[in-house]
Amino acid sequence: MKIKNIDKPPKHITTIGGQALIEGILMRGPRDVAIAVRKKDNEIELKKVKLNTLAMRYKVFKLPLIRGVVGLVESLAFGLKALMYSAEFFDIEEDKEDKPGLFYKLLEKIYKDRAKEKYEKINNKIDSGLDKIFKDKRQDVEIAVTLIISLLLSIGLFMFLPTLITSLFKNIIHEPIILNLVEGLIRIAIFLIYVVFASKVDEVGRVFEYHGAEHKTIHCYEYGDELTVENVKKYPILHPRCGTSFLFMVMIVSILVLSFFGWPDPVKRLLIRLVMLPVIAGISYEINRIIGKSSSPLAYIISYPGLFIQKIATVKEPDDSQIEVAIKALEAVLTGNKEEDAWK
Repeated sequence: MKIKNIDKPPKHITTIGGQALIEGILMRGPRDVAIAVRKKDNEIELKKVKLNTLAMRYKVFKLPLIRGVVGLVESLAFGLKALMYSAEFFDIEEDKEDKPGLFYKLLEKIYKDRAKEKYEKINNKIDSGLDKIFKDKRQDVEIAVTLIISLLLSIGLFMFLPTLITSLFKNIIHEPIILNLVEGLIRIAIFLIYVVFASKVDEVGRVFEYHGAEHKTIHCYEYGDELTVENVKKYPILHPRCGTSFLFMVMIVSILVLSFFGWPDPVKRLLIRLVMLPVIAGISYEINRIIGKSSSPLAYIISYPGLFIQKIATVKEPDDSQIEVAIKALEAVLTGNKEEDAWK
C-alpha cells in the first residue's frame, strides 16, 4: 500500500514514537516522555517526565530479543499511566449519569430514587478503602491490576479462543503446520473484527483521530519541515512504524514460530503459546527494527498488512486542534540533536 503524499524516503528516520490518549497524545523521545492533553477550556496541558528505562540503567536490556520484550512492557506501562492521566481532565462520573452502567441500573431497581445516593456512597467507601490500603502507591497498583486484567483478556481473546476454534477442525485437518496456519488466520480475523468494531465507538473514534495527528506530526519531523499545523496537515495519517503494524507482525511471527511445536493437547498448546510469547514479541521487534529503516521492496511488502489495518480501522483524519496537541507533545521531547533519536 502506497502512503499518499509521500514519494521519497524521509530525510531522517526517528525512534520517537507516540500514543493517542483521551483528547491527547503521548510522545516518547530519547530522554523524555511528554503528554499533551486538550482540556475542556481548550487549553493544552503539557506534562514532561524524564525517562529512566531498564535499558538506560542496565546494558543487558539492550541485547537483541530482550530489548523488544522489555521495551514492550515498559511502553504498555507508560501508555496506561498516560491514559489514566489524560482521563483525569474529564468528568467520567457525569458521563455515567447520562449513560448509567449495569451496576447503577441494578441500584436503581433496588433503591429507586435513592440509587444515586447509594452509588456515590459505595464509590466513596471503595475510594477511601483503597487509599487506606495502598496510600500513595494506589495509582501504581491500579496500573498493575489493569495491565494484568488486560493481559488476561488478550490471552483469552487472541490465544485461547483461536486455538479453541481451530480444534474443531482437527478431525478434518491432520497436518500440524496447516492447523497452526488456520489458528493464525483466525487470530488475525479476530483482531481485525476487534479493531473495526472499536473504531465505530464515538469516543474511540476521537482517539483514532489523535492517532492520525501523531503520525502526521512525526512524518513532518522526519521530512525536515517546520512543525506547523499547515505543514503537518499535508502529510498522511498512515505510518510504517506504527504499533498497529507491530501487533500484526507479532501475529505473523507467531504462526511461523508455533509451527515448530506441532499440535499437542490443548493444555500443552496453551502453555507453549504463553511461554513463547516473549520470544515471539522479541523476534517481531527485531524484524520491525530492520524494516523500519529500510525502503526496499521487501520492507514495503512486510509493512503492507500493518498499513492496511491502520487505514481501515486505527487511524482517522484529525482536525487542526488535534494536530496542535501532537506538535506540542513532539516539540517537548526533541533534544535539538537528531542523532539522539535516529533509527539505527
